[in-house]
Amino acid sequence: MMLEQHKLENILFLDIETVSGQKTFEDLSEVMQDLWTVKAGQKYANEDKSPENLYRHAAIYAEFGKVICISCGFFQEVDGERKFRIKSFAGDDEKAILEDFAKLLNSYFSSKNHRLCAHNGKEFDYPYLSRRMLILGVKLPGILDTAGKKPWEVNHLDTLELWKFGDYKNYTSLKLLTHIFNIPTPKDDIDGSMIRDVYYEEENLERIVIYCQKDVVATARLYLRFRGEDIFGDDKIIIK
Repeated sequence: MMLEQHKLENILFLDIETVSGQKTFEDLSEVMQDLWTVKAGQKYANEDKSPENLYRHAAIYAEFGKVICISCGFFQEVDGERKFRIKSFAGDDEKAILEDFAKLLNSYFSSKNHRLCAHNGKEFDYPYLSRRMLILGVKLPGILDTAGKKPWEVNHLDTLELWKFGDYKNYTSLKLLTHIFNIPTPKDDIDGSMIRDVYYEEENLERIVIYCQKDVVATARLYLRFRGEDIFGDDKIIIK
């Protein structure tokens, strides 16, 4: 895959968790209710559901959702050993999360040699983060700002895209890829379908952060497999 051209220490692996912007459809303003009704009707025309029930899909749309957690990780030499250091930004204040993440990117991942890497990042994580930053008035870090750039100038890696080898017909989950590549993953406490309830009903953000961090570790390990390298063990993980 020619991935060896990218130095591991120059790659920031990331994953985000999102929820609907409001807890329920009824909590939306009348204007946003109308706009969601149109959006849901277009996207889910085959589902015999009300706009209220379809609002469970809102988290995947930057116009109707919000970021509650960004977990990221990078490789670093510590005492002669390669370690994987993880940091998470999470909370109820989305703008603060995005500002802190933007500060990290501007401070440490801003050169032409740096890369972002996420699973399905080009379809979800990168555009979602960029759109939410624009909506909330957070200046886009250079590595996320793709306006006017040629494709080879966009420093975004995507393990899903790498696995497709140009075949765009199918989506392959991170869970499936880690399984077939024999990448050990702990039994998840939750899965993606539970994020909304864990956040709004249980109000247990810590469970979501742990889940998000697991996906960052899995993505980094998968990337190493794509490079033909051994993966790192849990003892090599440092969580800040």
